[in-house]
Amino acid sequence: MEPSIYSINELHHFSSCYIGFRSINSKCTVQFSQSLTLFSPRPFRPLRVGFRSNSPIIACSSVAESEIETSSPAAGSPVSVNPVYVPTPANRDTRTPHSGYHFDGTTRQFFEGWYFKVAIPERKQSFCFMYSVENPAFRRELTQWEMLQHGPRFTGVGAQILGAYDKYISQYTEESQNFWGSRHELMLGNTFLANKALRPPSKEVPPQEFNRKVLEGFQVSPLWHQGFIRDDGRTYYAKTVKTARWEYSTRPTYGWGNVGSKQKSTAGWLAVLPIFEPHWQICMAGGLSTGWIEWDGERFEFQDAPSYSEKNWGGAFPRKWFWAQCNVFEGANGEVALTAGGGLRQLPGLTDTFENAALIGVHYNGVFYEFVPWNGVLSWEIAQWGYWYMAAENETHMAELEAATNDVGTTLRAPTTEAGLAPACKDTCFGDLRLKIWEKKYGGTKGKLILDVKSDMAGLEVGGGPWFNTWKGKTTTPEVIKNALQVPVDVEGIFGLAPFFKPPGL
Repeated sequence: MEPSIYSINELHHFSSCYIGFRSINSKCTVQFSQSLTLFSPRPFRPLRVGFRSNSPIIACSSVAESEIETSSPAAGSPVSVNPVYVPTPANRDTRTPHSGYHFDGTTRQFFEGWYFKVAIPERKQSFCFMYSVENPAFRRELTQWEMLQHGPRFTGVGAQILGAYDKYISQYTEESQNFWGSRHELMLGNTFLANKALRPPSKEVPPQEFNRKVLEGFQVSPLWHQGFIRDDGRTYYAKTVKTARWEYSTRPTYGWGNVGSKQKSTAGWLAVLPIFEPHWQICMAGGLSTGWIEWDGERFEFQDAPSYSEKNWGGAFPRKWFWAQCNVFEGANGEVALTAGGGLRQLPGLTDTFENAALIGVHYNGVFYEFVPWNGVLSWEIAQWGYWYMAAENETHMAELEAATNDVGTTLRAPTTEAGLAPACKDTCFGDLRLKIWEKKYGGTKGKLILDVKSDMAGLEVGGGPWFNTWKGKTTTPEVIKNALQVPVDVEGIFGLAPFFKPPGL
């Protein structure tokens, strides 16, 4: 049975956001606080971002006119969108530190996870692709002898998608011998089921070769993403789809830093060390993707759809955490990109000491507004589910975001030390969010409002726990760590002098 096809030309335009939210106790509907409703979004200038002139490529996801078959909308024939594959270049202007695969070959407790998101404003739907590998030193389930040596470990590779209509799919294997990741670039893939006559790929390959060799699996790079997975039947708590297939290209516009400048490590230069885990890197705060996704009998086609990617790695996830991400804003799709989050993470040492860590990062008109514990202070109020509020300030700016959802959310899996890839967080892509940024006056008060935007397609998450009540917190970074992170250490430049010693992932 052929999937029904929805082309962008047949869909309605992006509609206005409705800013009405459920209260924290979910018993009544409330509006944003008065302080957040005084301003309406101002008009936006066109965004001029992309690769610098010395970049090896100019665009990878644009579709030539000759490759797009068009017909009259009245005829009912859909537009065919053909993504264009471009191999990952050796140097990319938007490449961030920690783009590579961080596994160092040791048997220490380790996971790495990747997140890729495509939002389709015309359909008010999003697709979130999540990949993870656990304890890859053991390429198969541990033997009894290995368990005696190293203790119990969970192994394997997982692929999850939270897609349109809040439906979900997950495929998992306890083996990782068919997983591969590039040591220094954002490229990875896995084969769940191979064509028996051919060897599974161990690196990025052209789409035709991937389709020939891989029956079930995926490959992804900064510029290309494709795959086919089949639900493994383990999910009883969410609406699932049986299969998903996708193929799309991406043109990055924002990494993690000012456009045209050296991109930043999300957690600072100390992220090069295996401490303060888990680490977090936003790899692409904003991009434009072109291609298609087949989902539950429908084919979603999109061109220049706002997209995003990030990753985590280390020993385990934080004890509990929250997260918000959006680059679909009313009147500014793709022009503004927001990522915010925080967690309670363990500090290295002999005792169980934890710290509150958080950040807000906003890209707007090619400028990166960064609010992190080492350049300012952040505070938050996050409900068990349904309400997110953060406030932040640094030396020059102040920011506030408020978000809520009436969506019940979907439980997703995350790598855990206690149970492996297990249900550990709840997400939605139907969040109502408002973001505001002000210039800071000399006296430390709010000055000129430079950004005020709304969305009803924000990604929102809470995880870990237990969450007994609303979490009200403030960043508590120790002074010695704050001072260390303020030192301008160019880790990549240092290892550039001795590339042989460059650690994996950087």
